[in-house]
Amino acid sequence: MARTAPSQISFADWEFVQQKISLEPMLQAISDFIDGQARLVEKVRRDLERGLRHPHTGRNGLSPAQVLRSLILMRVKNWHYRELRERIADGYTLRQFTDFYSQPVPKHDAFQRAFTRLTPATLRALNQLVVEAAIDLGLEDGKRLRVDTSVVQTDIHHPTDNTLLWDVVRVVTRLVDRLRHLLGGKANRFPHRTRAARRRMQQIQRMTTLQRHQLQAPKYRELIMITDKVVDSARQVLDQTRKGHGSGRLQDVAVQQLRPQIAHYCQLGERVIDQARRRVLQGEQVANAEKIYSIFEPHTDLIKRGKVLTPLEFGHKVFLAESDQGLITQYEVLQGNPNDEIHVEASLQRHQQTFGHAPQLYGSDRGFYSEHSVHACRRAGVKVVCIPQCGGKKTARREAYEKSRVFKKGQCFRAGIEGRISVLFRGRGMKRCLAEGRERFEMLVGAAVLANNLMRIATLLSQRSPANRRFA
Repeated sequence: MARTAPSQISFADWEFVQQKISLEPMLQAISDFIDGQARLVEKVRRDLERGLRHPHTGRNGLSPAQVLRSLILMRVKNWHYRELRERIADGYTLRQFTDFYSQPVPKHDAFQRAFTRLTPATLRALNQLVVEAAIDLGLEDGKRLRVDTSVVQTDIHHPTDNTLLWDVVRVVTRLVDRLRHLLGGKANRFPHRTRAARRRMQQIQRMTTLQRHQLQAPKYRELIMITDKVVDSARQVLDQTRKGHGSGRLQDVAVQQLRPQIAHYCQLGERVIDQARRRVLQGEQVANAEKIYSIFEPHTDLIKRGKVLTPLEFGHKVFLAESDQGLITQYEVLQGNPNDEIHVEASLQRHQQTFGHAPQLYGSDRGFYSEHSVHACRRAGVKVVCIPQCGGKKTARREAYEKSRVFKKGQCFRAGIEGRISVLFRGRGMKRCLAEGRERFEMLVGAAVLANNLMRIATLLSQRSPANRRFA
């Protein structure tokens, strides 16, 4: 990562500014807000300079302001990296928003490298600073809070044992071939079994339900045996070429990068083999926590929420808490599929830390209901607890309370978070994470929430009269 020098405005840029070429109102309001929040840029600077011996020397790279603004623009417009670069390069107003002005816009991979240096902790800190700034501006008072959970998908295909075994065979074979090519004749021959594995995978895929009960076990046994041999052969190649080097320095670097990848996929392959053998051949019920659903995104969780259209979802459960003005004041990427009710007390504590008081109204769906949740709200000082009872026979008092006007109004308010989740999914790109790894997954969620909060703040500020509008 090159040094992150601040950009300077040229005479040509100054002429454009004098001609009053302006941004669209939403981006202009976001830009003005960021200009008054120097701490946001400083948080980004720390991540960009992390690990650099001499961060203030060398060629110029993307500045912290350019990285922050480009990330916000990418999520506001829901663009991918190539489109982000093309749009900024083609439009002067977007150059102005992202602080590039007349400077050359780097290639799309430069944005990707800069964004991946940001950590999930930094995105959480940025969101917290934005929420605190909104409180200082008087845009949010924290009197009402609504919460919900949803599932953000990881970028995987629907997992079955046969396709997972096939993934192991083709990926390990491809990586070993690359290693052998870099090492020349220093590695023994690696037998290719991709055709045999593909044939058996497809035979299992094409079986009917009746055929699966009768014929799938022998085919699975053959596919597992092939996958096991591929993994063993790959480990033998790694042992044999432990001290092997390429024909040049670049080849040596490539070899050092390939070896850990092969070992990583071999380890995952052993888990897939053991999982398939236990489930298919031995008929064992493997716990969800022990299963692997993708060798490319091994952190993926299986989520069952009782939805009719999507009974099974693969990704991570995300907890969201939204304030009265549409700001996401809390978000958390969860591990596994915990019950929603465990988030009530923790969300109330975080709300009190942010606003200094408990919300007057706390709304959620019935999944958050428990006696402990209701008592936690009462102890915190919540006046209206809008959590419908889930299961069991309702008492006459509870029945009357849930039919009361105040409870129904609270549930109408709670339903608004469903629309917010829909906007995050469709408009901010949070429905499916195309980035690799758990850390990049959390960063996507944080960036989508950050873009949402900035857009809401820009909207609220634009509704103020010019006399009362301020951005610091």
